[in-house]
Parts: sequence; structure tokens; C-alpha cells
Amino acid sequence: MLSRGGLRVVVDAPWFNKVITAVILVNAVTLGAETSPELLASYGDALHVVDRLALAAFVVELLLRFGAYGKSFFRDPWNWFDTVVVVITLLPAATGAFSVLRALRVLRVLRLVSVVPSMRRVVSALLTALPGMASITALLALVLYVSAVIATKLFGTVAPEYFGDLGDSLFTLFQVMTGEAWSEVARQVMEEKPFAWIFFVGYLVVTSFTVLNLFIAVAVTAMQSQMTEEHAEHDREEMAATMEILAEVRRLRADVEALRGKAQV
Repeated sequence: MLSRGGLRVVVDAPWFNKVITAVILVNAVTLGAETSPELLASYGDALHVVDRLALAAFVVELLLRFGAYGKSFFRDPWNWFDTVVVVITLLPAATGAFSVLRALRVLRVLRLVSVVPSMRRVVSALLTALPGMASITALLALVLYVSAVIATKLFGTVAPEYFGDLGDSLFTLFQVMTGEAWSEVARQVMEEKPFAWIFFVGYLVVTSFTVLNLFIAVAVTAMQSQMTEEHAEHDREEMAATMEILAEVRRLRADVEALRGKAQV
């Protein structure tokens, strides 16, 4: 029976993380294969066995990590994420309204986010950027609403299928903002109102080229800040290790001087 320290050495070992990553990838392939009726008919039993083995591996992994870290296991939000995902997939398969629980097994693939450090950094950066993104989302919603009201009043009679009421205008302008077939909408309106291009071009410049790019800017800034913090933390750890080595060297020098003094006496 391994001690807590021994378990910690095992779960923190690079090979352990690689094994879990491999299990997640294999499970992702089997879950995708189960969506094919042909593969399910031919290899259904084998796919089911692999799925059960993968789930058992995830349960064992969580138990090992909990045994290694004890109560501190739940101090890491990623451990909570892994636990919730595995618990959801442990729920018995049901029928009817609860048959969706079986489909939720694919959530196990999301554990790659917690296993792969680079993915964890990206998700952490996105979570850090949420407050800034919320402000940009509010600004985008305000621009969309104002533009929809204007478009309904200007183009409601010209293109009622697109701008007949506020709801239609909101949906149409959201589609225009994504760049999906916006020229078709604009050209249909311009047949009756030739200067309508001014509205559409101005709206695209404000939303697609300005506001939406702010999302990218906020996300990139958050990732850069996180990388800077990680580098600073790494530098602090290296500095602490260096200071510890220097302190040890000073202690050794003092011991050598003391031994020399005794030898001279």
C-alpha cells in the first residue's frame, strides 16, 4: 500500500498524465464510433467494453489523486471539473426524458482541457477575460438594438421579411454582423433605397471590424497577462532556489572556517 507521498509521486509523474491523455483520446474515438450505425452493429460490444474500461480508468485516477492530496484535492477547480464530468457519466443510462444522460458521456472528452497544460492556460485566460468581454457584449447588444430600431423604421416596408418588426430586424442584423449573406440583404433593400448601403457598411464597420475585434484583443491581453504572471512565478521560484543554495554555501563556508580554526588551535 503506497503512502500519500508515494501516491503523489505517481499522480504527478509525467507518464501518468500521458496515460490519462491517451485514455481520453481513445475514449473520444470510441464515442465518435458509436454514432455510426455500421460500426455500432459490427463492433458494438468492443466499443462498449472500451468505454467501460475508460470510465473505470477515470474513476481510479480520481481516487488516486484524492488519496494523494486528501482534502486539498478539492482546492483545485480543475479537480472539481474532472469530478463533476466523471460523476455525470457514472449516472445509469436511462430512457425517455433522461436518455440525454447517456449522450453526456462525451463530456469526458472535455477532460483534455484539464489534462493538457496549454489548454488549461487558454481556458484560464478566457475566464480572466470574462469581465472585459461582458462589457463588450453589452456594448455590442446596445449597438445591435439601436441599429435594429433604425432598420425597422427605414426598411420595414421595403423588405418586411427581413425588417418587418423589431425581432426580424434583430435576427437579420445579427446575421449581417456575422457576414453571412449580408450583401443579398443589402442589395434587396438597395433596389428600393439606393443609399441603404451607407447603413449596412457603417453597421458592419462598427460591429464586425471594431466591436467583435475587441473580443480578440481582450482575450489576447488576458493570455499575455497570464503568461507574464507564470513567467514571474517561475522567476520567483528560481530566485528562491538560488537564495537557498547561496544560504547553504554560506553555511558550508562557515563550517569550513570553524574547522580551520579548530585545526589551528
